[in-house]
Order: sequence, then structure tokens, then C-alpha cells
Amino acid sequence: MGSGIVGSSTFCRIVRCRIVSVLAAWLVINTAAGRTVAAPRLAGIFVDHMVVQRDQPLPVWGWAEPGEMVRVAFAGRVVTAVTAGDGSWMAMLPAMPAASEGRDLQVATATGGATVRDVLVGDVWHASGQSNMAMTVAETVAGLPAAGPLVAAADLPLIRFCRIREGESREPLEDLRTPAEWRVCSPETARGFSAAAFFFAMEVHRKGGVPLGVIDTSRGGTPIEPYIPQEAFTGHPTLERELELGDREDLDAIWRMPGGVRARDANWLPGRLFHSRLSPLRHFPVCGCVWYQGESNCGVQEDPRDYAVKMRALVRGWRAALGHETLPFFYVQLPGSGAGPGWPYLREQQRLASDLPHVGMVVTVDLEGEGIHPPNKVDVGRRLAAWALAEVSQQEVPTSGPMFLRQTVRDGELVLQFADAESGLMVARKQGLAAPEEMPNTPLTGFEVADAEGEWHPATAVIDGSSVRVFSDAVPQPVAARYAYAVTPESCSLYNRDGLPASPFCSQPAMLAYDPQLPE
Repeated sequence: MGSGIVGSSTFCRIVRCRIVSVLAAWLVINTAAGRTVAAPRLAGIFVDHMVVQRDQPLPVWGWAEPGEMVRVAFAGRVVTAVTAGDGSWMAMLPAMPAASEGRDLQVATATGGATVRDVLVGDVWHASGQSNMAMTVAETVAGLPAAGPLVAAADLPLIRFCRIREGESREPLEDLRTPAEWRVCSPETARGFSAAAFFFAMEVHRKGGVPLGVIDTSRGGTPIEPYIPQEAFTGHPTLERELELGDREDLDAIWRMPGGVRARDANWLPGRLFHSRLSPLRHFPVCGCVWYQGESNCGVQEDPRDYAVKMRALVRGWRAALGHETLPFFYVQLPGSGAGPGWPYLREQQRLASDLPHVGMVVTVDLEGEGIHPPNKVDVGRRLAAWALAEVSQQEVPTSGPMFLRQTVRDGELVLQFADAESGLMVARKQGLAAPEEMPNTPLTGFEVADAEGEWHPATAVIDGSSVRVFSDAVPQPVAARYAYAVTPESCSLYNRDGLPASPFCSQPAMLAYDPQLPE
């Protein structure tokens, strides 16, 4: 110090003090001029304990004073952005590998800063639909005590859940009205999570080995329409008419139209929940989506026709809006505990919608349980997880039970061929959470054949390798076959040898006439 040169630490303190003085003076001048100075604000999804998507560039966005420089720091990476004239900004962090260590995400401008603590990098999934997705872990355990030990062992801090409950919006929202809350998984917090999504996350995390976040946007009682982006209501008369009537908020007309839906209020209208729950998150990268819905498109005086069209619009619409053309999308077919005459028809519509790439359907007609909310969401979650592990993690995991492929007419019988039957077919029975048990001496039931007039008759079914032969003495020349086509199928015993059930199906879907008895 005898040379008169100020020490480096002293110099830094002097510089910091001068910067603070300058900023303080700037604040006084701007405040005196009547201008309100706003500290930077992050979008509502960025809160403590969150998970961000690995291996993809990560947009971080929010609002601040126009023209300000915004500095974003996370995991040793620093990026900047300049606030636009409307106060919005977005900075792009580079793609990062999975990391189980919670780290701070910091945002700073000349007017202030914000910190998001305990941020993990892993896989993030959207979970959505209606009440069977919204059904909680606590409700599942109440109806299925065998699931209790799984929940008691759920001390899984690398799994985080975020529940979005926004009400409908006529226009797409730029941000959540209420900031999100990310909750760390424990035996206590898990009880409030979506059961289907929780058991999905538990299995994917266990076998995938990376942190996992779930954003749950489900709402009980809702049809598919409010989740479809309005831009996707095109290319089909039903979609276009629903959007037209929805914009007019003509609830009765939507209910009366062919292929329409019983809209209770604005939360049921086209695009309204996508606007409020998904649109604010459209920049936030995710790994994929899981979906469980359909009940409110086939209830009392509800028309299940054209649901396959709506399902494809949902998938394509989400992919376009979220900027991910091949976004994995896995969904659950309605369970076997049917609640209305439209359930068999809608199950078939769900099967038909599984033809899109990177889309998978989970069959649940074989699971025990009664009512519209059967409690076994453990197997639902595990079957969804199989799709995620195979499609996203590239693991060798069977994903689907037998799916009808084609029929051949031969000597008065129909030979039905199936995809996902390479392991062979079997008659089996599933009880509780145990794996299906083969029943080699039990007849295969649940099949019907149709004659040329379209009348359906019970049929005998025989497994022949990876095919099934069906025939009936009452129908010497059958033209179509169907399986498990009932509100509550009594026997769903066809499996592949990977232990996954066959989907209900009709070999000629056009023969499934349906009268929804629409209101006058």
C-alpha cells in the first residue's frame, strides 16, 4: 500500500459504491419525473423448486422497463436480452444436460433482480385432461389401499409437480394470472398430486434416472374442446362449426349440433382453457404430454361422433402452439367401467386417433374398478410410462397390447390380424396390481360378428398364433367383427404375451351407427 496504489478489494468497493450512487440518483430523477420504475419480473412458471427441460435451449422470459438490459445466469451460463418497447424480454440459455443438484436461476437489471431457487434440469411433462387425470393420489389410495405403500415410499425430491388452475379466457394469455407453485415430491405432498401423472412420473424417474417435472393443467368435467387451440379448429365441418358457435358463446347450439358437446359454461368452449392454462407456457420446453379425457364427450345427451377428429386436432394444435412438431403425446382410452351409452363408441374413436406419429394409446378396459373414476391409476401411470421410456428414453420396453390391423374372410370366418402381437396372444386375467395371469383353458370371449344387414351376433373366437379366428353359426357370411364393444365389457381377456391388453375395436368402424339422442 506504500506505493499509493489502492488495493484491488478496496478499488472494487469504491466502484460498487459509485455504481449504487449513480443508480440511486437515476431512480430519484425518474421517480421525481412521475415515472414508475419496475424491477424485472419473470413469467409465472419460473418459481422455486421448478424443473426445466434438459437437452433443449431454455427460453427465460418476463417483463421489465423498456430498453433495459436483462442478465440471466444459471448453471455457470450467462446470457442477456434487451427489453422491448412493451416491456417484454426473452433470453435464451443454451441446452444443458440433466442435473440433480438444485441451483439458482438469477435475473438482474439496473433496477433490480429476481432469483428462482433450487432449479433442477431434467424432463418436463404436460399432464392434462379431465377428472380421471385430476383424480388425486389420496383418492386413489382410498379406493385402492394396495397403492398405499407406494405412496408411503414416495420420498422423491427429484420429482416436482406444478398444478395450473386458471379459469377460462376468451383470448390467449401472455402469462399466468397467478404465479405457479412447484411442489417437491414427498409422501405428504404426493397425496395432492394427480394420481395418473404421479405413478407415471414415479416409473419414468425410477427407470430413466433423471429429475422429472409435471405440469398438471387438467380440469374435471371438461370436454376436449377447451383444450384444443382455436387455430386447430379447421379442416373439418364439426370443428369449424364448433368454433363459430363458441365465438358466439351459443352453448345450446353447440349441444344440439351433430358431433357437438354439452357446454355448461365458457370453460367448456373451444380453446378457452388452452388460452389460460397452456398459452402462457407455450415458450416453456417440455419432453412430452400425457392426456386422460373423453368422459364429457360421451355422457348423457353428449355426442361422441368425430372425437377422433378432435383428438388429432388436439395433438396437432399443441405441437404447433408449443413449437415441437414431433412432441410425444400419450393418452388413456376410457376404462371398462362405462358410465353411458356413448362410451363404447368413444373408445373406438380414441383407437382410431392413435394413427399419428409419436402418439401412443394406453388401454385400461381390463383394470378392476367401478364407476366413472376407477381407482387403479397405478397401472394407468405405469402403462403411460412405458410409452415414455420407449419413445423418449429409447428403452426396449413393450408399449402396447394387441391393436387390430386387418381382417381376412376365409371359409365363413374372419381372421383378425393384430399389430403389437409379435410376442403371441393369450387369454389372461388381471387382478389388482398383479401382472396378468394366463388362463390357457379358458375360452376367449367378448367378440361379435355382423351380417350383411349390420346385425351383430355373439361369436366364437380362437387364438391362432398372432391372429384370432372368429365365427358364428348364426352368420355364415360375416362382414365385420368387434371386440369388447359394450358400455361395461364383461370380459376383456385378450392380451399379448408382454402382458398388455387388446384395445376394443371394430373391424369396420363405419358400421357403428350411433344415435346420441340430442336435445330438441
